[in-house]
Amino acid sequence: MMSAFPGRPLDNVRILDLSRVLAGPWCTQLMADFGADVIKVERPGAGDDTRSWGPPFVDQGDGERVAAYFCCANRGKKSVALDIGNPAHRDAIIELAGRVDVVVENFKTGTLERYGLGYEALRRRNPRLVYCSITGYGKTGPYADRPGYDAVLQGVAGLMSVTGEKDGEPGAGPQKVGVPLTDILTGVYAAYGIVTALWERERSGEGQRIDLSLLDVLVTSMATLAVPYFASGVVPTRQGNTHASVVPSDIFACADGPILVTVGNDAQFRKLCQALAASDLAADERYATNEGRVRHREALVCALRELMAHRQRLPLIQALSDAGVPAGPLNDLRQTFADPQVQHAGLTVDFPLGQGAGGQVKVLGSPLKFSRTPAQYDRPPPGLGEHTEAVMAALSHGREGA
Repeated sequence: MMSAFPGRPLDNVRILDLSRVLAGPWCTQLMADFGADVIKVERPGAGDDTRSWGPPFVDQGDGERVAAYFCCANRGKKSVALDIGNPAHRDAIIELAGRVDVVVENFKTGTLERYGLGYEALRRRNPRLVYCSITGYGKTGPYADRPGYDAVLQGVAGLMSVTGEKDGEPGAGPQKVGVPLTDILTGVYAAYGIVTALWERERSGEGQRIDLSLLDVLVTSMATLAVPYFASGVVPTRQGNTHASVVPSDIFACADGPILVTVGNDAQFRKLCQALAASDLAADERYATNEGRVRHREALVCALRELMAHRQRLPLIQALSDAGVPAGPLNDLRQTFADPQVQHAGLTVDFPLGQGAGGQVKVLGSPLKFSRTPAQYDRPPPGLGEHTEAVMAALSHGREGA
């Protein structure tokens, strides 16, 4: 049951997490950060697939190790080792599902139904249950039975068709985004959907099923290109590091390295010209509006490249920023985490593993900064089955801690 005035926003929300890999675990980690009690069910002896997605690995103590990848999406949870193919274990999962507010799962369509763990079976025991199913392509439709991973979905959804250098340029060809963006976005949408369903349950008293697919999430995330396509009929193509509808927006080489500059409106363009002492560009009618700058992209960008080529990148970034022009460096991750703004944000969290007998793992915390009820990180990524005994004992005694 939800509390009207919890100590943390999601205190007393209990989640049974049957998901693995990234989209589902990312969702439940987001909710655990703000107080949700998450019980993660894993296969005995193997666990979540990502426990072995290394190197690199981190030491959990007692000779055990876990992939750093697993640690990025599983803090704040209890791990219980249960096999849905084992009747006794399955009964325990069904019992747990009767006591929680939320079930999150990402099994192939029809799998959990065969074991009596589908939504219809569980809601008969728990009518208030919010049941979030995450699949590659959705529970229905011609692709419903297909497995789906982030990289494949980036191709199907069209993201790779607009990512990478344009044809004719060095390195041209479709590229996938460097992080599993589909999974991360789906995890965020799942958390949003679950909280919305829980809020609606406060009025109706009833749970419901959420059907969320990686494909649907990524296709709707293409809105800024899809809607112009609907309007014009022109299929968008790869633009490299430029922007199809905004000019200038590109990487510019300075004397000591590249920077990225994006000008989002006419006032910013005038400020850019002022910062570069380029009064001739500011006065050129071809560049007075964004539409004109898009039409005359090549000439304008060529002129800007000449103006920036002799400048030092950090002083130029500062000058442009002071003028109100968005500009920044092209960091690698080492540089990102050395950046003073990133350090100021306090985005990293250090956890001991193995109850202090193992190593340490550094993870990334929540970007959400609440003024009264901030995220709390009070439980490290769990060892496989670390909480099985305690959860099963509470379950057998009918306690809420199960």
